[in-house]
Amino acid sequence: MQAAWYEQTGPAREVLQVGKLPTPTPGPGEVRVRVHWSGVNPTDVRRRAGGSGPIPFARVVPHMDGSGVVDAVGAGVDPARVGESVWLHRAAWKRPGGTCAEYCVVPHTHAVTLPAGIDLRAGATLGVPALTAHRAVFGFGEVRGRTVLVTGGAGAVGFYAIQLARWGGARVIATASDETKQAEALRAGAEAVIDYRHEDVAQRVRALTAGAGVDHLVEVDFGGNLAATTELMKPYGTIAAYASMGDRTPALPFYPMQLRALSIMIVALFDLPAPLQATASTEVSQWLREGKPRFPATREFSLVQVAEAHEAVEQASTARALLRLAP
Repeated sequence: MQAAWYEQTGPAREVLQVGKLPTPTPGPGEVRVRVHWSGVNPTDVRRRAGGSGPIPFARVVPHMDGSGVVDAVGAGVDPARVGESVWLHRAAWKRPGGTCAEYCVVPHTHAVTLPAGIDLRAGATLGVPALTAHRAVFGFGEVRGRTVLVTGGAGAVGFYAIQLARWGGARVIATASDETKQAEALRAGAEAVIDYRHEDVAQRVRALTAGAGVDHLVEVDFGGNLAATTELMKPYGTIAAYASMGDRTPALPFYPMQLRALSIMIVALFDLPAPLQATASTEVSQWLREGKPRFPATREFSLVQVAEAHEAVEQASTARALLRLAP
C-alpha cells in the first residue's frame, strides 16, 4: 500500500517519507479501513515534530483521524461491518499505524459508522476535534438552558463545541480573533462572537448576559485566559479546558474561584475510558443525524504533499488539512 511515515521526529520536509508499506491485517477486535481521507490535526504535527516526546515506534504512520470504508474485520467483529462508511479517531494513539496510508487497522470502536447523508470528506474532519468538543461541552452534564462560552470558536474543537452546545439546548457565545474567524464561529451557530484582541471579553460577556455571566466555559487557553475567567463566570459555573498554550503552568486564583464555587475539568481525550468514549461517539453520531451539522473549511492535499499539509497546520492554528487517499 502507499503510505507516509517518519522514523525520527523533526521538521516535516526532513522526516516525512512517502512510499510503499505492507498492507496491514486486522487482529481480534479490529477492523481494516480503506482510507479515503486522512485528517491532519495540530496533535499530529506536534508528535511528528517531537513536541510529545521521543518517537514511540521505529516507524510511525501519522494521523489520528480520517474516514473510509471497512474492507476487512478481525475475529470477534461482526462481518456485516464490511462495506460500512466510517469516521476514524485516535488511529495512531499508542499504535504505529495512523490514517496516512491507503489502509489503516484500528480497534473496531475507533471506526464509527457515518450516518446517511454525511460524506466521507466531512467525516474525516470529525475524530479528535469532535470528540474533544463533546467532552468539553457535556463533561459536567446537560447544557440545556445554560449559557456557554466557547473560546477560540473558529478552531477545530471550538467549531464543533459551538454546534454541540446549540444541539444540547444551550445559548452559545464565542470568541475569535479576526473577521474571518468570527464569521466561521457565527457559521457554526454562535449567537455572538467577541473579538478578544480588541474587546474586554469579561465586560462584553456581562453585557451579553445582562450582568449574569456564563454557566459553562469551553476553554482553549486556560492559563492565557485565566485573568478574565473568574470575572465572566456565574457562581457554581463549570470550566472544561482542553489546552493551555498561553501559560502551560498557570497559577490558580484560588480564592476568587472559591468565592464563585467554580468547578474545573481538564479534558484529556486519548485515554478516555471506554464507557465515556462510547457515549461520545454515540452522541456525536446522533448530532450528525439530528443537528444539521456544518463542517469546517479545509485545504486538500495529495499523499505526496503530506509535508505541505503539516506545514499548513503548523502555520495557522485553525487550519484544517485533509489528504485524499482514494479517488
